[in-house]
Amino acid sequence: VQLQASGGGLAQAGGSLRLSCAASVNIFVISTMAWYRQTPGKERELVASISSGGATRYIDSAKGRFSISRDNRQTTMYLQMSSLKPEDTAVYYCNARPDIPSRRYDYWGRGTLVTVSS
Repeated sequence: VQLQASGGGLAQAGGSLRLSCAASVNIFVISTMAWYRQTPGKERELVASISSGGATRYIDSAKGRFSISRDNRQTTMYLQMSSLKPEDTAVYYCNARPDIPSRRYDYWGRGTLVTVSS
């Protein structure tokens, strides 16, 4: 299974970007999909996740500004980011882990760089 993240780029503070994560195989129906981000010298942090049942979770700093969604038929996940701040600058990675105990995997996309200028 391959995850391909895209949509990163340069945005001004207060602007918006939409990240996409396409999966080569439809694992969305059995997976929690998530977006993580990482900046140099820091650990990768969970930004948002969406379970196979549609439950969403967000890091506190993303609440009210970011929205995670997915299109199961298209095997694509999205992260709509609005009211961007310079501290959102990071490499964003998509991730897939199983929601069912009988499966074991931990898939990562390569990452897409988001740069927010002040």
